Amino acid sequence: MDIQTDSGKLKKSKRIGMSGRESFRKFKNSYQLVILFIPCFIYYVMFVYIPMYGISISFMDFRPFRGFAGSNWVGLKHYARFFTDSYSLTLVRNTFLLSFYDLIFGFTLTIVFALLVNEIRFTKVKRTFQTITYLPHFISVVVVVGMLKSFLNPDGGMLFSVLQLFGMPRTDIFIHAQYFRTLYVSSGIWQSIGWNAIIYYAAMAGIDPELYEAAAIDGATRFQRAIHVTLACIKPTIIILLILRMGSILTVGFDKAYLMQTVTTTSVSEILNTFVYSQGIAGNQMSYASAVGVFNSVINCLFLLAANFIAKKTTERSLF
Repeated sequence: MDIQTDSGKLKKSKRIGMSGRESFRKFKNSYQLVILFIPCFIYYVMFVYIPMYGISISFMDFRPFRGFAGSNWVGLKHYARFFTDSYSLTLVRNTFLLSFYDLIFGFTLTIVFALLVNEIRFTKVKRTFQTITYLPHFISVVVVVGMLKSFLNPDGGMLFSVLQLFGMPRTDIFIHAQYFRTLYVSSGIWQSIGWNAIIYYAAMAGIDPELYEAAAIDGATRFQRAIHVTLACIKPTIIILLILRMGSILTVGFDKAYLMQTVTTTSVSEILNTFVYSQGIAGNQMSYASAVGVFNSVINCLFLLAANFIAKKTTERSLF
């Protein structure tokens, strides 16, 4: 019995030794990849994981000159303040609606746009069109908002002159709350649709041409091939991107919302990120702003987990 036990321990130690040697051999054969990974690892440790300690600010009355050690702990005081504030519901609603409209229209139109561009048969025209459509992604948000204000200027703005042909009254659109969400979402689609479609182009490039030939032989039209071949083949990519998008459902760009915001549109333009800025930076209430930011991150995480769970159960595709 003792001999068998010793023999089992010996075999186990040999397996561990072989596993260690195998791991070292794999590391040795791919050390270039490890070297390339090190800067990324350092970046995330320094600027993502270490700053997570700052979450503790939301549980104290933080004073910058006192630091973490000298500030008083107050528990869930700031969270209770946010949850009991009647304005918090407005903030969440405004943030969610902007993100939801962008998801419904922006995410869907990007897929449709990629399918349409993929149907262009002339390679030079196709590449030129792709280049033109993703160039707006590189325009600064400040410049985009400036362009909107210039083009929609009621005193001779180019786009406003066109809108007047359709009965649009001469008015400053930026001071009317009912136009804010439309301007925000539509300008975002214009700026990002070409860039976001690139990943779909890559997925479409990997589709086997024989699938299209087989569908054509079966009598499928170009529209049917686009739906039943192209769209079906990029479905896994769509699901993964949708899950990732759900993970930022309450993360709406601060810079654009802040630049487009006016006194008369705060009822729809004040979102969680602009509120964090106004309370934390302008109002010097860092602890309260930090609590709102943590709440935002927790909700995003819950949406991500829920979307991943639903996708895994219904399509067997998920992030984890």
